[in-house]
Amino acid sequence: MIVAPLRSAPTPSFLARISAGQIGGVILLGNGWTSQLQVSATIAQLQQVACRRGDPLLIGVDQEGGVVRRFPWAPPTVAASEMSSTAIARSQASGAAAALRQVGVGIDFAPVSDTISTPRAFLGSRSFGSDPTLVAARAAAFVQGLQTGGVAATAKHFPGLGSAVANTDQYPVTIDRSRAFLTARLAPFRAAIAAGAQLVMVSNASYPALDPTGVQAVFSHAIVTGLLRDTLGFGGVVVTDSLSATSVADVADQPAKALAAGVDLLLYGTTSASATGYATLVHDAARSATVRSELAAAIARVKALKAWLAAHGGEATCT
Repeated sequence: MIVAPLRSAPTPSFLARISAGQIGGVILLGNGWTSQLQVSATIAQLQQVACRRGDPLLIGVDQEGGVVRRFPWAPPTVAASEMSSTAIARSQASGAAAALRQVGVGIDFAPVSDTISTPRAFLGSRSFGSDPTLVAARAAAFVQGLQTGGVAATAKHFPGLGSAVANTDQYPVTIDRSRAFLTARLAPFRAAIAAGAQLVMVSNASYPALDPTGVQAVFSHAIVTGLLRDTLGFGGVVVTDSLSATSVADVADQPAKALAAGVDLLLYGTTSASATGYATLVHDAARSATVRSELAAAIARVKALKAWLAAHGGEATCT
């Protein structure tokens, strides 16, 4: 369940944590991944260590296009806002899938499925636009392009960050919109799910109209289980946005709270936070049958994702 960040070649301590089973996935962050050979060799090294335990890692990257493009040598070559048709969105995603598959990446943390709802939205060109119907069509096409190519797509940031003017990685954000307003902008997530998206990433913002407690979406049972799983019918893997983000970093017992909400993968933006998250999860699971039960359900969904990747030629196999 623990997704740890990697910005360059893995250190011996990072590899030791993989060997000990303390890391289940890796997200490649930063702008240092300048060549296919470098990425391919790094992922091969990571998987070699993981496969000694018989359980491959999930390897993911934020390859949206535009300003969020970790691999400069791989599509998408344009930002979401520049994908002016479903055909272009599908083609850009198909190109991305081919490039990611070639180096051993199985998950793209894309497409951004948020609908821009204010000119001041921090997402800017990362979104397909301000019309939920248009965003829905292009998000679904992007999902199809990725997954036809064997790379799992991730619709993000549920239930929508199109109204946020501040980045949740750096600031606490509350989306003070009505339930009707927010529900109308779920259309792209519905479309992505209908297109078969294997993952949905939940945002670090809070949505009082959807959960009056004001808790952030990643810790909200009402949003993750009630809305995403029960109402929208999503049965795949739910991943957090970065739990190292300023908006959620100080929340106690993050792993158990995310599990209770219905989350499966815990994503961290710093190595130290991922180690703390693992230790906290082990501690809580040892003391709570409820946490162990929720953990088992999450692990089953993660295994289903690995099976999907293996069936579609992805990297989640040990040979």
